[in-house]
Amino acid sequence: MRRTGLFLLLALLAGPAAAEDIGSVGYRFKWLGPNDKIVIQAFDDPDVPGVTCYMSHARTGGIKGAIGLAEDPGEASIACRQVGPVDESRLAKLESPHEVFSERASFIFKSTQVTRFWDAKRRALIYLVYTDRIIEGSPRNSISVVPLGER
Repeated sequence: MRRTGLFLLLALLAGPAAAEDIGSVGYRFKWLGPNDKIVIQAFDDPDVPGVTCYMSHARTGGIKGAIGLAEDPGEASIACRQVGPVDESRLAKLESPHEVFSERASFIFKSTQVTRFWDAKRRALIYLVYTDRIIEGSPRNSISVVPLGER
């Protein structure tokens, strides 16, 4: 029983990264509830210490937004940077593609995801942000590339 509990705890901890809110700006006034806003978040790549991604996306306000029932728009932008040393020995072991961040964009059916790709030939990490739904996703996407230099 203890092993099962430990396994579940480790599985939860090993999931995609959690984002830190950096700030936001309002872009549409709402009479009731919070305004619609553009949020900037940061998260560190859980498998590549030294790389941080910054993502901006819209968050719907109003009454539905205040209680968590609103559906956020499916657009997002991402910029990832090397902010510290990267352990070169870990790069060859990376899963590619691999989801490094996920956040719900509606009550049940929609999520914003960031997937990392490793381009060994060009020694670059590529981060793709997109929104998907259970039934139909969106082709709107954005990428950011972190070049790691020559050997």
